[in-house]
Amino acid sequence: MKFKLDENFGARTQNLFIESGHDVHTVCQESLQGTGDDNLYHVCCSEKRCLVTLDLDFSDIIRFPPKTSHGIVVIRVPQNPSLQLLKLLIKQFIKALDENTLIGNLWIVEVGRIRIRQEK
Repeated sequence: MKFKLDENFGARTQNLFIESGHDVHTVCQESLQGTGDDNLYHVCCSEKRCLVTLDLDFSDIIRFPPKTSHGIVVIRVPQNPSLQLLKLLIKQFIKALDENTLIGNLWIVEVGRIRIRQEK
């Protein structure tokens, strides 16, 4: 699967995706830090990459319709989460990929559960 990690993820979280065999780019590697949310959404759509972010704005399905994307994953955490918590949630998310599809869907990942909004 192809992913783009938003600017709030670092190399240590990127490695979790790589170790699981995924193709992952980051906003920072591509010098997209500070770019608008709308632009980032369109970049991910054009690259056919699933966006993984901590930004709750991306859970707005009117503004960012998952149906026209390769998936949007919003990781819900408290402010200033620990690296340990981020790793836990990313591992939980990666494990769930075996049973569910991302393309065209919005995933909200929280401790102990994943909500999937499937477009019809």
